[in-house]
Amino acid sequence: MSRVHVLTPAPDYPEDYRWAYDVEAAALEAGGLGVAPVPWTRAGALGAGDTVLPLVAWGYHLDAPRWHAMLDRLEASGANVINSVPVLRWNSDKAYLAELGAAGVPTIESRVVAVLGEDDLAKARRAWGGDIVVKPPVSASATGTYRLGPDDPLPGELAGRAAIFQPFLESVTSEGEYSLLLFDGALSHAVVKRPKDGDYRVQPHLGGREGRCDAPESAVEIAHAALAVAPGDCAYARVDLVRGRDGGLKVIELELIEPSLWLQHAPDGGASFAAAIRRRIQP
Repeated sequence: MSRVHVLTPAPDYPEDYRWAYDVEAAALEAGGLGVAPVPWTRAGALGAGDTVLPLVAWGYHLDAPRWHAMLDRLEASGANVINSVPVLRWNSDKAYLAELGAAGVPTIESRVVAVLGEDDLAKARRAWGGDIVVKPPVSASATGTYRLGPDDPLPGELAGRAAIFQPFLESVTSEGEYSLLLFDGALSHAVVKRPKDGDYRVQPHLGGREGRCDAPESAVEIAHAALAVAPGDCAYARVDLVRGRDGGLKVIELELIEPSLWLQHAPDGGASFAAAIRRRIQP
């Protein structure tokens, strides 16, 4: 039986990850694969002959230099990393959103600044009006993400650091955020995620909830266009979309590293996910 090493959070990571890991590991095992969890911070022993999936490498954004050093080691060792190391590097920084937009993919407007200051916030407000969202370009789980009203100051923890601005979209609270799950580029299922009352963040650990839904009109075409920009094909992908101020769907995240795949909502229980991984394992 072929075995895959699924990267998991560091041992001291505070969030529960088993709800995501368990369903993904079960699908892989049902597909005939052995599964071994390995904290991403202890993946140094993995190398040639090993198949590595960063599926639950939560917390990598908290130590980006260590994350990139690990990717370098895995690539140099010849490990079979799924998705590939070039894809993981590219997807680790939300600057990729600018590439999607430049390629004509409907994408949420974003401004990346290298050293964040009050002038940058003022420019974003003049450009978009309404509330503004600001976050680090290397982030996950809504860490360091702020919604700023017209009179809110710049968060002290972000001042002087690299940051990304986006207009706040009311559709996140009224309609929700759509996630399309694709395996080998084919749509498996879609979910809609909604925040708890009074919040705008849809992550489960912040009270967000999800439910299965049909993919909205044009969503699959947008997802395919976004994946075509990535520097390599993807065994698994989650494309997150929101309704823009013009009424059209926009990519807000392209999750190719450690997305929750919501396999409990997959019609085939994750069989197509496991098949995509099996196809990338050398016999």
